[in-house]
Amino acid sequence: MNSSLLSRREFVRRTAILATAVSFSGRDLFAGSPTPPLEAFAYADVTLNSDSHKRQLTNTHAVLMGPNEDGLMRPFRAMSGLPAPGEDIGGWYTYKADYDYRKDSAGLCPGGTFGQWVSALSRYYAVTGDAATHDRVLALNRAFAKSVGGGFFQKNRFPAYCYDKLVCGLIDSHQFVNDPDAFAILGQTTDLALPELPPHAIDRELSWRFGKAGDISYTWDEPYTLPENLFLAYQRGAGDRYKQLAVRFLLNTTYFEPLAAGKNVFAGKHAYSYVNALNSAMQAYFILGSEMHLRAARNAFEMLVTTQSFATGGWGPDEQLREPNTGALAASLVDQHQSFETPCGAYAHFKLTRALLRVTRDASYGDSMERIMYNSVLGAKPLQSDGTAFYYSDYSYHGHKGYSKHRWPCCSGTLPQIAADYFISAYFHDANDIYVNLYLPSTLNYVHGSLTITGEYPFVEVVQLDLKADHPSEFGIYLRIPTWTKQPSVSVTGQGQPLELKPGTFATLRRTWKSGDRIELHLPMTTRLEAIDPQHPDIVALMYGPLVLFPVTNAVPSISRAQLLAAQRSGPKTWQVQAAAGPFTLIPFTEINDQPYTTYLRLT
Repeated sequence: MNSSLLSRREFVRRTAILATAVSFSGRDLFAGSPTPPLEAFAYADVTLNSDSHKRQLTNTHAVLMGPNEDGLMRPFRAMSGLPAPGEDIGGWYTYKADYDYRKDSAGLCPGGTFGQWVSALSRYYAVTGDAATHDRVLALNRAFAKSVGGGFFQKNRFPAYCYDKLVCGLIDSHQFVNDPDAFAILGQTTDLALPELPPHAIDRELSWRFGKAGDISYTWDEPYTLPENLFLAYQRGAGDRYKQLAVRFLLNTTYFEPLAAGKNVFAGKHAYSYVNALNSAMQAYFILGSEMHLRAARNAFEMLVTTQSFATGGWGPDEQLREPNTGALAASLVDQHQSFETPCGAYAHFKLTRALLRVTRDASYGDSMERIMYNSVLGAKPLQSDGTAFYYSDYSYHGHKGYSKHRWPCCSGTLPQIAADYFISAYFHDANDIYVNLYLPSTLNYVHGSLTITGEYPFVEVVQLDLKADHPSEFGIYLRIPTWTKQPSVSVTGQGQPLELKPGTFATLRRTWKSGDRIELHLPMTTRLEAIDPQHPDIVALMYGPLVLFPVTNAVPSISRAQLLAAQRSGPKTWQVQAAAGPFTLIPFTEINDQPYTTYLRLT
C-alpha cells in the first residue's frame, strides 16, 4: 500500500482523536487546561530535497551499515564473559580492561553508541522504507540479546549512559521497524542494568560506584538523562515499569526545581548532558502533566539563549556551562578550540526546541532550531567509515574545522540521529492546520494533499510553497516569521495578503486551498551585529538572516562597525568586507572546509 496513503490515514486518526477530546481555547499554558501540543508528522510524510541534508543522511547511514555484526558485539560479549570473535572496531567503542582516561584514546565507553546507531537506523527506515536497513536492525537486536550479560554493566564506567542509549534504540526499533521482540529485549536489558544504577537521580561528578583509585571518569555517568527515553518507553507501550523508573531518575531537587523557580544553576555543569536532561523535563510534562517541569524547561532554555549561547546558537565552551555575566564566553575566544559539542549539542537542542514549540506554539523556538542547524550541525564534516567524527565547533579567533582525535565518539551516535530528525522538525500540525517551521526544500504529504517548498532560502529572501490537493479543503497554514526579518510580506497565487506578519510569530493563512495555489513568503534580510555578551559589546559576529557570516582569515582584521555592516554579496554564498588593511571574505559555516576562520571580530 502507498505509504503516503498510510500517513494520511494516521493523520486522520490522530486529528479525529484530538478534535473529539479537546477544544482549542488558546488559554495560558499554566491555566489548568492547556492547548494540546502540536504533533510532528511521520518521518515518511516528508521528503527533503535539500542536497546538504540528504548528503548528511546518506553519509551517516552508509557508515552505520558498514561495521560487521561480530565487531559491534565484541564489547558486549567480552564484558559479559562470552567468546568475542571478529575485528575490534576500535575507538571509544572498544573494550579495554586496563583503560586509563589519562593516556588512552580508545576504550572510554565500550558499546556506548550501539543503541544510538540502532535508533538512527530505525529512523532511517522510517524515512525511506529501505528493506536492508529493516533487516539490519532486526539482526542487530537479536545479536545484542544473545551477547549482553550483567558483566557489561558491571564493568562499564557509564552503565546509566549506556542503558539510556540502549533504551532509545530498542523503543525506536519497536516504533519504526515494528520489531516484535524489541520490548522483550528491553526488559532483559533493564533487568541486567538495574543492579548497576543508583537508587535515585544523582548529579554528574557524584559517583555512586567505586572505580579504580584516582579514576574520576567513573563520576561521569549520567543517570539524570534517563527519564526522557524511559517515559517514551512507557508511552509506546513497554509497561508501567518504565514510567516508575523515569520518575525515580528525575533530577528535581538540584536542577528542575530551582530552574522552575527561575534560578540559574547552569554554571559548572557539563553542557550537553544537562541541556539534554531538559528533554526529560519535557517528557515529564507530556506524561505526568507536570507544569513544574515545563517551567523548568522553558526557563532553562531562556537562560541558555541569553547567558550561554554564541551567535551560532551553540553553547558550552570546553563542554562547560559558564557563570552568567562574567564575560566567560568572550574569554573562551582567545584559546578555546572546543567551543560546542556540535552533533550531540544540536541533537539535544533540536529535541528541546521541537518539544517547546509543540507545547507553546512560540515561533522563537523554530528560530533557534534554524540558527543552530545552519551554523553548526549542517556544517559538520562527514562521518568516516573508520569512526573518525566531527565533534567540536571552534569559535575562537583562530578557528579551524577538524575531526576529533578519538574514533567513534558520542557524536558518531547523535549525528546519524539528527540527520533523520530533520524530517520531523520542518512541519507540525494540530487537529485542523499545518505549521511550517523550517523552510527547507521539501515536500509534505498530508491528509489534504501535498505542500512543496522550493527556493534557495536562507541565501535568498523568497520562500515558495506550492499546493496540490485531492479536492478543495479549508484549513490554516501557519508560517514562521523569523524574529530577525523586517517588513515581511506574503502573497497567495499572485495576490498580496493584508496580514500582520509580526516577526517572532506564526502568521496564519486560512482559506479553501486547491491544487495550483502558490504561497510566496518574502523575508527581507539585512546584515546585523550580535555581541558575544553584554560585557563585550565590541566583540561581534556578523549575521545575515539566520546565518553567521564567518571571516575566512588567518589574521583577525581590524575593522569598524560601519565597515562590517557594509558587507556586500560577492557570490551566491559569499560576502566581502573592506577593512583598513584590505578586503576579506565571509562565508556561512556550511561552506567552510579547511580554511582558517574566526567567528567574532573586535570592533575598532
